[in-house]
Amino acid sequence: MIECFQISKLCSVSCLRDIALKAEQDFIIIYTTNMPVIPSEGMEKRFLDTARNTDAVMLYSDFFEFDGDVLSPHPLIICRKGSLRDDFDFGNVLLFSTNAFKKAVLSIEKEYNYAGLYALRLRLSCIGELFHLPEYLYTVNVAHTEDSNSHFAYVDPRNRAVQFEMEEACTDYLKYIGGLLPPIQEKITFDEYFNTEISVIIPVRNRVRTIADAVMSAVRQKFVGNFNVIVVDNHSNDGTTKALKELSLRYKNLVHIIPEEKNLGIGGCWNRAVTDPSCGKFCVQLDSDDIYNGDDVLQRIYDKFSDDHCAMVVGSYSLVDFEMNPLPPGLIDHKEWTDTNGHNNALRINGLGAPRAFYTPVLRDILFPDVSYGEDYAVALAISRSYRIGRIYNSLYYCRRWEGNTDATLPQEKINRNNFYKDTIRTIELSARQKIMRDAK
Repeated sequence: MIECFQISKLCSVSCLRDIALKAEQDFIIIYTTNMPVIPSEGMEKRFLDTARNTDAVMLYSDFFEFDGDVLSPHPLIICRKGSLRDDFDFGNVLLFSTNAFKKAVLSIEKEYNYAGLYALRLRLSCIGELFHLPEYLYTVNVAHTEDSNSHFAYVDPRNRAVQFEMEEACTDYLKYIGGLLPPIQEKITFDEYFNTEISVIIPVRNRVRTIADAVMSAVRQKFVGNFNVIVVDNHSNDGTTKALKELSLRYKNLVHIIPEEKNLGIGGCWNRAVTDPSCGKFCVQLDSDDIYNGDDVLQRIYDKFSDDHCAMVVGSYSLVDFEMNPLPPGLIDHKEWTDTNGHNNALRINGLGAPRAFYTPVLRDILFPDVSYGEDYAVALAISRSYRIGRIYNSLYYCRRWEGNTDATLPQEKINRNNFYKDTIRTIELSARQKIMRDAK
């Protein structure tokens, strides 16, 4: 049988202990939302049969969302070894094996107020399978209050207490499974010779409305050494190529590259730039939508490399609309980063921030995966595994949010594909880190 009873503050460990004490049946079902949930006919039987047949410790399914007169499917994805982000979408109805639930709760030593359910599912994954049933077994009646800035909720200072607990829960879990790395101490000497000191890298395809602004903010930088701007034009057909050719006639430090390959993603364009002989000792990212917010950005990044002797520098940026008007939450600074644990916590969050800058020899050794989503995250994780990362918490550029952004108003299927890819990257990275720790014993 399934046992059901009313609970409060599900995210706290004390609440989970209460559930464990009260549960007397073989399975527990938890509704994780206050919104009305309408089970399909036979939902509980399907959950129970699947749990018994698979020996899953936790089971979740796809569902429908009903908003006014609109019924929409909400498919979910498989929870992988590297699905460490605390916002993983399990839906609103979860079934647990009572024995596994109690064992997992007892293994949580910290008194979390916010990270209890997150810590629970991490510990459950050490006991057995979190099974995704790709069937639409219930409907949630939602009040549609879409927050266009929910993507940045975890960097909101008001959420710092929550994020601190989430990081602590993730860190404890990584230690538990042998994937927690010690602080990185090694410093880089930057002793390789390059003709150019620093390069700005801009991959672009069909951004005729924004590319000139981006290029101009880069070529006008004031820097003590020599620098260039490398634009990899991925076979644009909207006038971007013409605009770049005209700009390259005006600015001799603008390198306009059109790759021979016609199937490159953003990562492949980056690889083309960083392996080009014109690339400098350091290379700095600038998206074709965005603009450096001062003429000293390259100098500040270069100085940070010199001060910290790190392999990568990550800055901060300000959100604006297409007309450069500020957008909430404003500054995205990722202050959750710490020098001692940032490289571990990076496995939990979905990105490290921007602009990103690299010591080119290290980047040439790692290279980007040739994809157009998550390629920067994959490289940052790989670098943080072995090298220190420097941070600049003041804004270095304006990030434009407009209808042309590649992540604007994505359908659920595309969100799932993006999340699944980053979970895949995390899975690979976690395995590599576990191997490092095993070999170190």
